[in-house]
Amino acid sequence: MSDFKSLKPCPSWRKRLAAIGVAVGTIVPFPAPMVYGQDSTAQAQTQTAAQQILDAHNRYRREVDVPPLSWSDDLATDAQVWADYLASLGGNTLQHDGSRTGQGENLWLGTAGFYSVVDAVDAWGSEQQFFRPGTFPDVSTTGNWADVGHYTQIIWRDTEQVGCAQATAGGNNILVCRYSPPGNFIGRPVY
Repeated sequence: MSDFKSLKPCPSWRKRLAAIGVAVGTIVPFPAPMVYGQDSTAQAQTQTAAQQILDAHNRYRREVDVPPLSWSDDLATDAQVWADYLASLGGNTLQHDGSRTGQGENLWLGTAGFYSVVDAVDAWGSEQQFFRPGTFPDVSTTGNWADVGHYTQIIWRDTEQVGCAQATAGGNNILVCRYSPPGNFIGRPVY
């Protein structure tokens, strides 16, 4: 795991925040390396959140017999930059990061203190009820692939790594998960 002090936001992130003149919300990185002055209990709780996220993803992958994901600190760092940006917008707006390349992305927003990180992953996993195995985008019983797009990213066979981060603003938690290699490619089977 990398040292938290060495994680620096990319220059474009700083420019985005400066351009809109909004302060960043509370930062909750996953995983949480030891931060100077942070006690071991806080570190263990956040590391536990990262493990819970990974375990929740892999539970859905086991159900369809695809290999488990591993955690990526690099993806988590990228996810943190975007979570912070979304928090800077007030904590009530989700939008995908159009500048990401080579990464899939799932976004979730919910009332702070009410939902766990597993609840967030399970919200994406609940799309399973509309999923039908097949070639993307023809994978939804509703006829709309967007009804299962978060779930298909979780179970996409070729995806190997996940990294997630959370920020809080406007009374909401924002969870961003990034995936590599990304999924949801037109003309390819999900698994």
